[in-house]
Amino acid sequence: MQFPEYRARRLRKNENFRRLIRETKLSVDDLVYPLFAVTGKSVKKPITSMPGQFQLSVDYIAKEAQKAHELGIPAVLLFGIPAKKDEMATGAFAKDGIVQQAVKRIKNEVPDILVITDVCLCEYTSHGHCGMLEKDSVQNDETLEVLAETALSHARAGADMVAPSAMMDGQVAAIREALDENAFEDVPIMAYSAKYASSFYGPFREAAESAPQFGDRKAYQMDPANADEAIREMSLDVSEGADIIMVKPALAYLDIICRAKQEFDLPVAAYNVSGEYSMIKAAAQLGWLDEEKAMIESLTAIKRAGADIIITYFAPQVAKLLKK
Repeated sequence: MQFPEYRARRLRKNENFRRLIRETKLSVDDLVYPLFAVTGKSVKKPITSMPGQFQLSVDYIAKEAQKAHELGIPAVLLFGIPAKKDEMATGAFAKDGIVQQAVKRIKNEVPDILVITDVCLCEYTSHGHCGMLEKDSVQNDETLEVLAETALSHARAGADMVAPSAMMDGQVAAIREALDENAFEDVPIMAYSAKYASSFYGPFREAAESAPQFGDRKAYQMDPANADEAIREMSLDVSEGADIIMVKPALAYLDIICRAKQEFDLPVAAYNVSGEYSMIKAAAQLGWLDEEKAMIESLTAIKRAGADIIITYFAPQVAKLLKK
């Protein structure tokens, strides 16, 4: 095709033409809404670095889940902030832990929304790392037992799906085995397969109160420079029984999302993380860009790259826009 016989602008000249040939269409069906559960009652504490997001007590988190359901959002992803932390992360797998309470409350009050639980230990350990420590080093195999116990406690509370994010080798296999041995073989696993040691997690660490007390997480989260390694990580999780694979963050890793979609015959999730959310919010507050347009463009790019599922703090905001 050559100009002037072919003129690409013919099909761009008005909105109806543009709608008719649009290749990527963002839908509320793509969205998962992350929520932060804290102890107490009637707690709705603003997260300063994430405008519009809150730490919520169990009663309020159920109300937020109800609002999400009414907007057509199919799922929420729960993170928990316990009242007390310790070196062994006992709050992560406690029968009456904060996530376990939140799961029960949401499933009781909003039974038709999917409840996904993040399975990690950084919110529950006094040192802020994602696993068991020995001489300031995270121990992989010892951590697997705790992650499996945590995932099992979430399933017992009524979670529809568990999402291990600690980036421990073998975590998916350990969790799959624990679920299957306890008659939860129907509970799927959404694995944080390619989770990078990213600078875009800063606001989340305020929200989840999970910043490491020393060092960093580069010994277990991935080097942002690596792409082939991400495929190896995903392959391992697939072989261990993952039902969904995830790339985190999303916007700086669109190439990884694309490769994941091309190489694996599984649904691909992408996490539009806190820093990606907060950058748009901050720039919009300063009048530097149009918040709604930047939000839709960013999420459309994530879907265009190949994501089937988009985890985003923008979920309610974009759901309202898509309903118009």
